[in-house]
Amino acid sequence: MHDKTKPSPPVKTREDLRAASLSKAIDAIGQASFLPNLLDYLRVDAPFVGILLLLLDEKNRPHHIYDTIQSSFRLNLDMYLDGVYQLDPFYTRFCKRKRTSAMLIRDVAPDRFQLTEYFRRYYKNIELRDELAIFTDLRDGRYLFFSIGRRGAEPRFKSKELNAVKRDLPVMASLCRQHFGESSYNQESLSGGVGEQRLEFALERFGEDALTPREHEVAACILRGHSSKSLAREIDISPETVKIHRRNIYRKLGISSQSELFLKFLNTLG
Repeated sequence: MHDKTKPSPPVKTREDLRAASLSKAIDAIGQASFLPNLLDYLRVDAPFVGILLLLLDEKNRPHHIYDTIQSSFRLNLDMYLDGVYQLDPFYTRFCKRKRTSAMLIRDVAPDRFQLTEYFRRYYKNIELRDELAIFTDLRDGRYLFFSIGRRGAEPRFKSKELNAVKRDLPVMASLCRQHFGESSYNQESLSGGVGEQRLEFALERFGEDALTPREHEVAACILRGHSSKSLAREIDISPETVKIHRRNIYRKLGISSQSELFLKFLNTLG
């Protein structure tokens, strides 16, 4: 008698999954299904559920494109987009080095990141356990910012996952240029029409009537999470001078803690 047992289908390797997802993403360029397929391609390297995708340029606030953020965290997302993004270590790094890149939060956050009000009131509130950022250059003055998060019991990102993302980053960036370069996410739609003035960042306005330029610089670094030691390295002054500036900032703004400094900053947003 012949054995009628069907042979087991071949087990798909990671390379098989990568090739299949890449093929689907290429076929979907210019279509609504492009982004889900692109994210599936990215998940082969670094599995994730939570993601926030923003479009960045040099003239406007980050433009929201896509996210998987739960409805209970929408207020936190609104706060981020209203201006708190300027305290995001990833955004700070991007402003200094505008280029296609991938990085982990632990590699770019200042030394006292977990003690900052930004961490307590935003990062921790959306229950992030770890975060990976990807920036892709669209080569027209715009960049895509993929903020990929792991929450709760999900494991932290491993170095080998980051390395895999970096290996495939040129392909991913090329796909994004092909799709978003021809999409409706253009400069005119983001600027709100001809004649709109360049958006002034809240950090540039914060305390401008009360603080000296150096005190303003120190206040911005404090808000971003730098300790006195790392702040001193950042702007090339001594830690003792940092402490003097901090005391003067608190006195001039009528506050007594970093928490109050953060609240004053929030009041400038909008």
